[in-house]
Amino acid sequence: MALDAVFHASTFEPTVDELSTLKRLEMGELVSMTEALKTHLSGRLLEWGMVGKTFDGKFTITDLGRQQIRRAT
Repeated sequence: MALDAVFHASTFEPTVDELSTLKRLEMGELVSMTEALKTHLSGRLLEWGMVGKTFDGKFTITDLGRQQIRRAT
């Protein structure tokens, strides 16, 4: 197994902070890279495809992220 391989659990269970970030993004709030670093935007959200990046580098929620919010509420 390569050392740079990323392990993924069989299911994604978001933390409270990750759900909060997804909800903020769903309400239309764009998160810049600077804000993401300050709020510790989880790399797991990117790895699992819950958030994506716009052309200007801001983070936005994906359909998978929206599904995760609906599942959690």
